[in-house]
Amino acid sequence: MKNILVTGAGGGMGRAVCEILAKRGYNVYGVVRRDCEPIDGVKFLKFDVTDTEGIKSVYEDLSKEIDSLYAIVHTAGIYDMHSLIEIPEEELFRIFNINVFGAYRVNKIFRPLLRKGSRIVLTSSELAAVDPLPFTGIYGITKTTLERYAFSLRQELNLLGCEVSIIRPGAIETGLLNVSTKAIDKFKKTTKLFENNATKFDNLVNSVESKSVSPEKVAMKVVSALEDKHPRYIYNINRNPLLRMLSMMPDRMQVAVLGKMLSAE
Repeated sequence: MKNILVTGAGGGMGRAVCEILAKRGYNVYGVVRRDCEPIDGVKFLKFDVTDTEGIKSVYEDLSKEIDSLYAIVHTAGIYDMHSLIEIPEEELFRIFNINVFGAYRVNKIFRPLLRKGSRIVLTSSELAAVDPLPFTGIYGITKTTLERYAFSLRQELNLLGCEVSIIRPGAIETGLLNVSTKAIDKFKKTTKLFENNATKFDNLVNSVESKSVSPEKVAMKVVSALEDKHPRYIYNINRNPLLRMLSMMPDRMQVAVLGKMLSAE
């Protein structure tokens, strides 16, 4: 039976991934930060992806139980919304610490359990593939950084016979949409420079996120990345046509169009 480690198993997408992989016969280890409802066939491991010593401790225990991992699947991540000129430094560091460095830590520490033929799957965002929107820039920047990290990792681990893939979803029917709503509400209350633009941006985000897919559909993309004989680097799902259209415009036109859409006048 193949062993798979899944980070973010306490979230909607991570939980769906764990459930589907367990049903397909994998031996699943779900990483959580706190206790959660059990899943048949899934053993939970507790650590925070920002805690290097905690990750090392769990690795030491797990390496005594199993001798290899077939895959590491990353679904852990956080969403934030802020203006890049106002965001507190600690918030900026925190989102990078989780969305980028968290994956780096887990891959580095658990790498000795990977064998030739093993796979790493990271969850990105459709925002990584398009030009950043105002106020979601920090989230998009972390996901773009994650993809550059993932591609470099793919190049390196290819030399060891391991595959690296990215799942790039659009809006998903998970708690992240609620987080997005809360982030917008928080931004509208805290911004001093853009309070007159925030409501229009709220409307823009709602139109982008109006079409969402179930976490189970995203989980099946993870299955493809794990079971395809020759896995792709990018697996897209639910890309938004408005974001793609904006990104295809020349830079000057993008700024002008978004400026008009979000103008306080």
